[in-house]
Amino acid sequence: MRIVWFSWKDKKHPLTGGAELVTDHILTRLAQDGHDVTLLTSRPEGLPPEDSINGYKVIRHGNRYSVYWQTAQYYKKHLRGTVDASIEEINTIPFFTRFYVKEPSSLFFHQLARQVWFYQMIWPLSWVGYLIEPLYLRLLNKQRVITVSESTKQDLVKTARFKSENIKIIREGIELEPLASLNIDKLPEPTLLSLGSVRPMKRTADIVKAFEHAKASIPGLKLIIAGDANDPYGDKVADMVTNSPYKDDISLLGRVSIEEKYDLMRRAHVMAVTSVKEGWGLIVTEANSQGTPVVAYDVDGLRDSVKHGRTGIVTAPNPGALGDSIIQLLSDNKTYSTMREAAWEDSKQYTFDNLYNDFLAASGLFDRR
Repeated sequence: MRIVWFSWKDKKHPLTGGAELVTDHILTRLAQDGHDVTLLTSRPEGLPPEDSINGYKVIRHGNRYSVYWQTAQYYKKHLRGTVDASIEEINTIPFFTRFYVKEPSSLFFHQLARQVWFYQMIWPLSWVGYLIEPLYLRLLNKQRVITVSESTKQDLVKTARFKSENIKIIREGIELEPLASLNIDKLPEPTLLSLGSVRPMKRTADIVKAFEHAKASIPGLKLIIAGDANDPYGDKVADMVTNSPYKDDISLLGRVSIEEKYDLMRRAHVMAVTSVKEGWGLIVTEANSQGTPVVAYDVDGLRDSVKHGRTGIVTAPNPGALGDSIIQLLSDNKTYSTMREAAWEDSKQYTFDNLYNDFLAASGLFDRR
């Protein structure tokens, strides 16, 4: 089959993240299975207009905003009439392929933006984005959809009136191999980990507040914050750490290497995730695979990746409740050990083999030939 995939970022994009990792593995497997696969995407500075990654072709045109128009023009000129199926991956702004792609197609969502607009965009653009997102998505709500969590499925149904029966959920996949056993030394003192970019929608400041709350009950508690913090919000968090009465027990590491990231996941006792929303929360599953349970806010995606009371704790989205959950998890050795093992075991199903097989079934690519 000849398959075309639309996405505004590819694996080599400087802003690549977990979604692009998932896409790369799907495209790689499709190519390995003998399919002719083309990814249409944007062209950031320094990357060539045409490329090959793991056996699939990459065509790059336009920037973050012009990519949608330029990709449509490229498709119409070079690919229309030669394609068997297409996948449109939507990250905030759609390509609206239903208006020019005639071949069988599916939409692929990790998450909707929704509340994120208020954390990552200035007023009044935040309100504009929040209000128009459901409207433009309703233009697409008759299409087949693939997504990664029940939260995103329900968001699509409620927000944009997609039909529930047209939405299929697939499991995420992680590159990180689960530990062979849980016989690995944790850090000497109970340690809370915050891992990932320090930016408004991640609400890292809430983790600092929750740590201070929990520290009163667990005097030996330490906090490690690791992730890119090069923006005003990062400065705000740094100021909080400097002014904290427990500043000597907080390590602000900045961006870390992959090897350091994985080592922190293995050796920390618990990780906190406080995003405004996620599609799934790959960082949760990665931490679980290294034998570390997670306390997380009760928001889209995180309530899916953390199985409350089994692999971690899902709590009300405020620092006090998060701090109480940290105390609950770290103050009972039996509960902690049980959750740690359950998290580790649960992570083993999130393989790229399962992801790929789920994707093939959900997309219906081979049902429609």
